[in-house]
Amino acid sequence: MGPAPCDAPTLVLLHEGLGCISLWRDFPAALAQATRCGVLVYSRAGYGHSDSVTLPRPLDYLTQEALTGLPQVLDGIGIERAILLGHSDGASIAALYAGCANDLRVLGTVLLAPHFFTETAAIAQIRAARDAFNSGNLRKRLAKHHADPDNAFRGWNDAWLHPDFLTWNIVECLDTIRTPVLAIQGREDPYGSLDQIDVVVRRVCHAPVSTLILDQCQHAPHLNDEKPVVAAIAGFCESVASTSTSPAYPD
Repeated sequence: MGPAPCDAPTLVLLHEGLGCISLWRDFPAALAQATRCGVLVYSRAGYGHSDSVTLPRPLDYLTQEALTGLPQVLDGIGIERAILLGHSDGASIAALYAGCANDLRVLGTVLLAPHFFTETAAIAQIRAARDAFNSGNLRKRLAKHHADPDNAFRGWNDAWLHPDFLTWNIVECLDTIRTPVLAIQGREDPYGSLDQIDVVVRRVCHAPVSTLILDQCQHAPHLNDEKPVVAAIAGFCESVASTSTSPAYPD
């Protein structure tokens, strides 16, 4: 929605681990209106009405999505200037791409409740989600949004609850980000502490970083507290679009 890629930067929205197009709700429309950028929303493989994936997912599935799946989307749509905006798993994908792909089309990155390493509290929440899926109403709720809710849920949940995922860590991707970053998180997020934001501030050294920490806000800042989130993103987009130049990546 919004302007074509040739007319304005495009916000590329990357959904959470159980997300898809419909679960963004009215947030993309609010972004398009506030930023006057194009907004691209899509469901990754295994989610929404996209094709299912082979399970189990590999434990580096976020890196694979960032370095294989996302560039195919950008190229296929013909994106000329991109601002990556990811939520949760999608924020991890956005950071991985921004830090590792050396794609000069990327003007900046917005990270909503990102994950860069595994936290014990998050694993407890993911175990609770497994119980709600197996014996509660979570599967029924997900079936309203995903053609194959089992594929969507198991792909995410089984990977995060694998014993080897306890040592999952992608903080090194932050060291090589060279375009501005906006990191947003709620103080009451049960899936990630403010340590996830602190590591962005510490390790992104080649580009400006701004943060927005929201009181009484949980894991979906864009839904829990939409107005300040949209306002912060609009200001960020205006800034990166007006000052964007091609960063000098090392050979």
